[in-house]
Amino acid sequence: MLAIIAHEPGSRQGKHCLQIKYLDTFTVARRRRRAHNARMVENAGPSRIAPYPIAVIMERVKLANRWATERWDAKGVVRDVMPAGSGERVIVSDENLTQILFPGLMLRLHPDEAEGYIYNITSPQPKVFVMWRVGEDGIARPESLSVSYHEGARWMDAEENVGGVALPPDLLQWIAEFGAAHYTEEPKKKKRYASSRDKGVGSHRDGPK
Repeated sequence: MLAIIAHEPGSRQGKHCLQIKYLDTFTVARRRRRAHNARMVENAGPSRIAPYPIAVIMERVKLANRWATERWDAKGVVRDVMPAGSGERVIVSDENLTQILFPGLMLRLHPDEAEGYIYNITSPQPKVFVMWRVGEDGIARPESLSVSYHEGARWMDAEENVGGVALPPDLLQWIAEFGAAHYTEEPKKKKRYASSRDKGVGSHRDGPK
């Protein structure tokens, strides 16, 4: 059985600052069900597409320093209830802060990211990772969404703009079922030793200790 949580980054972590720890409390999938899941996934497996479209809230904060005049970040994600084809709209605006709602995004899952999904949803604060870019008009727009710790980390390592926002609780079961259907635990590798002495067994060939 496998359990995974994420906690505060250590001093030697990469830019993405994610540290993973294995525990014994979260059951990913029973071995006897794995073959069955593999046969059935095409027809009866969890959908790769989220049960509803997503809208992303981007926030711009004005800064009073000589290095930058403003800061953009992803503020949150919500269920998109706007009509198809709707454009972005300002939902909060004052002297120092602006929030813009960007509808029409879809969250898709991929089988090869199953481990990253499980790491995320078993962490203390599951997240949706939002990758965004600033356009020529100075507006930061979301480009991609992911719920994989691994994919979010790769985006950060590639120096993309990435924000982690709270995962809507009603998506947890969908992600968990998809992860369990596609995750395959890597087999343990046997240790290799240079000599019998390395594994604590003496021999005449190794000489006296």
